[in-house]
Amino acid sequence: MDIPRARWAKAADGTELAYQVFGDGPVDVLYIPGWVSHLEVYWEYPAAARFFRRLGSIARVIMFDKRGAGMSDRVTSSPDLETMMDDVRAVLDAAGSERTVLWGDGADGGGSCAVFAATFPERVLAFIWWSAAARIVPAPDYPWGFTEEEAEATARTIREAWGDPNRGDELLEMVGCPSIADDPEAQRWIAKFYRYSTTPGGAAAFDHMWEATDTRSILPTIHVPTVAVRRDDPRYPPEELDHIVSRIPGAIGVSVPGIDFSPLFGDLDPTFAMVERFLGSVREEEAELDRVLATVLFTDIVDSTSSAAVMGDRKWRATMDEHDRIAKGLIGRYRGTYRKSTGDGLMATFDGPARAVRCAQAFVEAVKPLGVEIRAGAHTGEVTFGENDLAGIGVHVAARVAAMAGTSEVWASSTVKDLTAGSGLTFQDAGEHELKGVPDRWRLYRVVPS
Repeated sequence: MDIPRARWAKAADGTELAYQVFGDGPVDVLYIPGWVSHLEVYWEYPAAARFFRRLGSIARVIMFDKRGAGMSDRVTSSPDLETMMDDVRAVLDAAGSERTVLWGDGADGGGSCAVFAATFPERVLAFIWWSAAARIVPAPDYPWGFTEEEAEATARTIREAWGDPNRGDELLEMVGCPSIADDPEAQRWIAKFYRYSTTPGGAAAFDHMWEATDTRSILPTIHVPTVAVRRDDPRYPPEELDHIVSRIPGAIGVSVPGIDFSPLFGDLDPTFAMVERFLGSVREEEAELDRVLATVLFTDIVDSTSSAAVMGDRKWRATMDEHDRIAKGLIGRYRGTYRKSTGDGLMATFDGPARAVRCAQAFVEAVKPLGVEIRAGAHTGEVTFGENDLAGIGVHVAARVAAMAGTSEVWASSTVKDLTAGSGLTFQDAGEHELKGVPDRWRLYRVVPS
């Protein structure tokens, strides 16, 4: 994968935010790293590029440089959480992502994601909080974080070693990447990464902002599927992870092998095994939530092949165009939704079975002047609405019921009959039938013309 092209999104105040989009997985993932970044320099270190290629294999990935860092506009002060939240929304809008999985690292990248997830849950499919932390310095009721000595050591390294390739090992240790601290290539890369990401003053400003930030109060208001993740890093005891998970409704906590703070380095297999399990469960849950009760109607032109041969291509095409026009008009009249053409028929859904049956009856009569006759079948059951189609056992049953009907007949399942009692519709018992590919035997009914 080549380095993805950088684009710019305009924030609410006019700030230009650099972002990239890459990968072709089935879900969108917005990745927000901790601290500072540079979109293009990331890709220059093979291990980092390997992580992003792996992520891009399971998702459409969106990344951006925070304002004040990387290729985004420089600012006079570090952004606050509210501004960061607005910037996230601007980037998602520019990337055309309506619902995304948020992946944030640490107290800063993860904290930004946490606030966004709590504020705009309708835009968030799920939240992966890597190296989850609600604060980076301890508090009386939050005993985890960097000590004063550790914070001063970080400040000193920023002042004295920022961007220095001869001190790349110190920079890597500072940000919790010990597994690559002895790699000369990594040392040169991290020095360039920081030189290009921001100035020492900019890095210190980001550091001071997050030292003063505490996201604990918003954790109980996060109502999206959340997994909080930690590696086996002694700087981050498991009690802190347990504390965060206990504050987010329904969240789960996971530990994966490794010693690096950043997910980019170390053994990626345990990380992506966890991520793929989590995203798989989220997608399954989404499918369940998208499952609704609907009446599905299928229609089919009887002897369409022979009719097309008799009419000829031009007349048949004109007939089909008129067939579709009539169908869509009637479906709208009976408050249904046209779903798709099946070649010589159609599929539609209705929120009421009586309307589906009456629509089918009207359609049977309306197409006769075209020189064609149809058959139709209806069933009420659970269906799942996908991006481009309808799925579920309810769809299969309706299609099979339609296939059983005779010329100019409307057939219905027993479910439709039972749900239309009192509607004035009359049904004639058509017996029990096996429906191809559908379990059990089904009692079907002919709808008696009015």
